Amino acid sequence: MIRKLNKEDHDAVMELIGHKPAENLFIIGDIEAFGYDSDIQEIWGQFQSNRLIAVLLRYDKNYIPFSEQNYDIKGFAEIINNNHDQIEISGLKHVVEPLQRLINRKVRKHSETYYAKCTRLSYEVSEVEMKQVDKLQPLNYEENVEMLRSIPEFSTGTFSVEARERAETYKTGRTYIVRNEQGVMVASASSTAENSQSAMIVGVGTRPGYERRGYATKCMEKLCNELLSEGKSLCLFYDNPAAGKIYKRLGFSDIGFWTMIRYESK
Repeated sequence: MIRKLNKEDHDAVMELIGHKPAENLFIIGDIEAFGYDSDIQEIWGQFQSNRLIAVLLRYDKNYIPFSEQNYDIKGFAEIINNNHDQIEISGLKHVVEPLQRLINRKVRKHSETYYAKCTRLSYEVSEVEMKQVDKLQPLNYEENVEMLRSIPEFSTGTFSVEARERAETYKTGRTYIVRNEQGVMVASASSTAENSQSAMIVGVGTRPGYERRGYATKCMEKLCNELLSEGKSLCLFYDNPAAGKIYKRLGFSDIGFWTMIRYESK
């Protein structure tokens, strides 16, 4: 049986997704931010023998399914297909893959990235090294955005001062930076989608000309150490195996693949 969920179902939802906070970063964050009674968000659940075994969250036009077992893909597909607008489905590849075959519309974009998580760093962070890393302050938002946009792989990114301001206002993200001896901002690392249990690491980059000096790693160490000390599980996307090796040295391990599929309207 599939039905819409409400706040009375919250304990059952958290029993299903709460023990995997990295895998369910977006679902947990959206529930904490918008709850079960919002125009922008809906949540459905599949019950088996009165036990919740699968959830489907819609935030705006994005649908995220999650289950740890076989679930009613036809039922979830019917819910999604009832939305005639452009939509997006994202989630762990093994959860999304059986569902996508039942979505009857044209695909605009289909992408997959490695998805990794971390619950503890693999080594002790040097306090001396961490003194070189500072939290980004509002006065330097524009400088940070300019630096990130100068990095070739980030040239099409959506970095903005406004996004930095929103993250600070709603406590959904933070950024750490490193300057060299001349005072140039040379690297930064950020979190986003922070919730009470997890956070995603994003925007790890070094200003061109200052690579391979450990600057970005220092930012990652400070950021990850702080988030982990708050009891949060960490996750990140990456599509470059070389970058993956760096993350794994820190203590990240692959969960699998994250799939994102954008569909045309019906």
